[in-house]
Amino acid sequence: MIQRFGTPRPITAREQRLIELYVYCPLAMTPEQFYGKWDVKQEAIALICFRSVSMVRRWFARGRSHYHPHPNDLRHLALMDFLLEHFEEIPPELWQQLCSTPPQE
Repeated sequence: MIQRFGTPRPITAREQRLIELYVYCPLAMTPEQFYGKWDVKQEAIALICFRSVSMVRRWFARGRSHYHPHPNDLRHLALMDFLLEHFEEIPPELWQQLCSTPPQE
C-alpha cells in the first residue's frame, strides 16, 4: 500500500503532456556509444546504470556470454550523457532541488 502525505496535486493537461513527452521520448544511448564518447571505465557505467560491474562486462562481451542492456540502462546512459554535456547550464538551485547538493567544480 502506497502511503500519501497530504493531498496529491491534480495533473493538468500541460503536466499530462509533459508525462507523455517523457514516456515517448526516444532517449537511449548504448554502452558502446557512451564508452566511445566519454573516457570512463566500465565501473562508472555500472554506477550510472545501477548494475554490477560483471553485468556491464557482459554487455561488452562477445559470443554466448553477451547480454543486452535493458531499455532503462540505455535511458540512464542517455540522461548521463545529457547531464555531462549540459550540467554547466543547469542553475545550482535546480541541482539542489534535484539532488540535494549542487555539483562541485
